[in-house]
This record gives sequence, structure tokens and C-alpha cells, in this order.
Amino acid sequence: MASISFSTTFSTPLNGLTQTKANLNSSASSPSISFVCPSIKTLFGSSKSTFFQQGFSVNASSFPGFFLNSQSFGVKATAATEKTIHDFTVKDIDGKNVSLGNYKGKALLIVNVASKCGLTSSNYSELSHIYEKYKTQGFEILAFPCNQFGGQEPGSNPEIKQFACTRFKAEFPIFDKVDVNGPNTAPVYQFLKSSAGGFLGDLVKWNFEKFLVDKNGRVVERYPPTTSPFQIEKDIQRLLAA
Repeated sequence: MASISFSTTFSTPLNGLTQTKANLNSSASSPSISFVCPSIKTLFGSSKSTFFQQGFSVNASSFPGFFLNSQSFGVKATAATEKTIHDFTVKDIDGKNVSLGNYKGKALLIVNVASKCGLTSSNYSELSHIYEKYKTQGFEILAFPCNQFGGQEPGSNPEIKQFACTRFKAEFPIFDKVDVNGPNTAPVYQFLKSSAGGFLGDLVKWNFEKFLVDKNGRVVERYPPTTSPFQIEKDIQRLLAA
């Protein structure tokens, strides 16, 4: 079988855009395509989605078995049989196994939450508001408690559940406390980070980092902790309309 290699080259940014050239080479032929990708966003930069504003598409039928996946931070070649979020099973806040395949056909916002963070009140309030507004339209929020940032989620699962559901009346699913960085990173977060690496690498930076996932289970955007849920609302609306 002929080997296939993938490479990208980047020229100097011009007017906010970076010219990218992708080459797919095989022993049989050497097709090439050129396109323009949005430049890298800064860690706490604009919350506007480059995926929706300046995205592009390539006809995958031109390259059997492969497709090009556009992200805010670059371009990569991915096998057509890659995993999606629907391939993972996680434990909920009550310790029961939940297949994320149950969310096929729904747009998802996945968030690592904490109960004692300076971002807690605003994020939980806005998340609850957005969930109430769009839950009947095929939208879900999946919250994963994490104690890796300043020790700001120290409570037990029952304590976390009571806090979120009583104080903020959160109705969206809350799952078992997990690690999102380090050697014990939960597999679902390994997938999320590998699908959308951040400006300083794939590490989750703090509480309330957010991943937007489309109806097919693929990550389409990643937002820093300082991006509020209300700032993501237009991107959610576009996914739901797709």
C-alpha cells in the first residue's frame, strides 16, 4: 500500500489571515490544495468563533479515506474512522455509567466546573439560562467537576450535586469528578483536547473552559475560561440550525 504523508507550511500572517498550503503525497500521485486559514487566537482573545466565521470545507471524496479538519489553531489530516464524543462512556454524579452515544444528534457544550471559583456564579447562572432556553431544541450541557485548579472543587459528588442543583437550579447533566490534565486525564478529555489544541498546547487552562461539539460528536470550537456562556450563544444557534 502506498504511504501517505501530510504536511503544512505557514507564511507570514497578512491582515489577520495565514496562508496555508496542505500537500497530500503518495507514490501514485501528488494532489495539492491551497486555502486560507484564520490566524491563531490568543489565549484570552476574542470569543467570536473562527470556525463559523472563517471556516472552510474540502470535498473529502477527492481523497478517499481521509478528510481535512479545520480548527482555529491549524489544520490536520485525520483518518475517516476517528473517534467521536459518542464513543465514550463516563460516570455520572451518582456513579452510574452513561454512554455519550445517548447524545447523538445533539449539539453539546462540555465544561469543567468548580464550586468555589471566581467564575462559578456567572458561569453556572448563564449555563442554566442557556440550557433552559435550548434544551428542547437538541442542545445539552455536560458538566465535569474538576479539582485541579486551585483546589476549587474539593467536595464529594453529593456535595457538588447539591450545590449546583440547589443554588443554581442546574438541570443539565453533571458527571463524576475527573482530572482534565496530567497522567490521570479522563479519556473523554484526552479526546476533547486532542481535537482542539489550545494556543499554549492542549492543557485545559482553568475552571470553566468550554468545548462545543456538533451533532455528529466532533469538536468544532474551544473557548477559554473567561468566555462566558452568553458569548457562545450564537455559535450554539448555528449548530442547532445545521
